Amino acid sequence: MNVIDNSKNRENDINLDLLLSVLAGAKDSPLVFYYDGQPVKPGYHITEVKAGQFSALDCRANPEAWTEIFVQLWDVEEGDRTHMPAGKFYAIIRKVTEHVQLDDSAKLTFEVSDGVRPMQLYCAAAPVLRAGAVHVELSPRTASCKPRDRWLAEENKKAAACCGPAAATGGCCA
Repeated sequence: MNVIDNSKNRENDINLDLLLSVLAGAKDSPLVFYYDGQPVKPGYHITEVKAGQFSALDCRANPEAWTEIFVQLWDVEEGDRTHMPAGKFYAIIRKVTEHVQLDDSAKLTFEVSDGVRPMQLYCAAAPVLRAGAVHVELSPRTASCKPRDRWLAEENKKAAACCGPAAATGGCCA
């Protein structure tokens, strides 16, 4: 049985370590974030970086705990500015670590607003170096049911084990 997981795309949920490792190798390249199908304006800037440690109960009363880093982007255009160099973003994050403990493996969430619309939450796909710039696609962070997500992951794992290339000749795939 192959179960379709309609929850958020796990590929669009990178951590700070992955982002910084790409930026470290492309410090002079412009860093361009995309959300709602458009790039951020060249004058965007980071207005806040914050870290949180969360404890919760999911909808089946299972305890949950995680750390999360929030990067707030203000999507504005100011004068003749260009997109922020990757090295500047990297330096800002490193400056934050002098005052705030950041877990590089924490889930990374972007809070984005153009100063008019309300702030919205986004997760980030892996950064891509293309045409001399670092591109990071942001997608809306959706709600999900963690027990359902765990169940779907287990069902997909079972299906992959049964119907993977090595098992395809074993007859368990219908």
